Amino acid sequence: MDRDGTVSEEIGYMYDPGLYKPFATAGPAIRRINESGMKAVLITNQSGVERGYFDEAAVHQVHDILRTELARHGAKLDAIYFCPHRPDAGCECRKPNPGMLVRAQKELDIDLPRSYVIGDTHVDIEVAYAVGAKSVLVLTGYGRDEWESYKDSQYQPHFVADDLTEAVEAILAGAVQ
Repeated sequence: MDRDGTVSEEIGYMYDPGLYKPFATAGPAIRRINESGMKAVLITNQSGVERGYFDEAAVHQVHDILRTELARHGAKLDAIYFCPHRPDAGCECRKPNPGMLVRAQKELDIDLPRSYVIGDTHVDIEVAYAVGAKSVLVLTGYGRDEWESYKDSQYQPHFVADDLTEAVEAILAGAVQ
């Protein structure tokens, strides 16, 4: 899953952890993933680190806030991966490059072609294609605007959902093909 706009509100560069707000439905949705036996992994581009807008400690603070909120709902993430690099850095970890997913595959023994990527932007859809996973575009965050402007792309989402809850329920019901 992507973070900003998918699991939490999209507010731009998260320079102040106090501004971070997970969606109220994130905990129950991720608990459903946990209960299914699938891995719940967060992957997020955080170029504000390399741009000097905030440091890695702020990213970890935000993730601690998210973990605390998820725990209130009996949910957890199996791992969190973030890319601190700028888009022009040429790294393999920045979505749509597959580095974070490849790392998750190695560390968590994930079968990527049998996996799903849920996100609100075209880079989330493209990274799914890069590893042979199924993609779900959520219409939260940038999703609605992305869907309108990206309909002619070669990288079409396998499923479009209103939000994370609908995405998870569709995946668990076998509706994402």
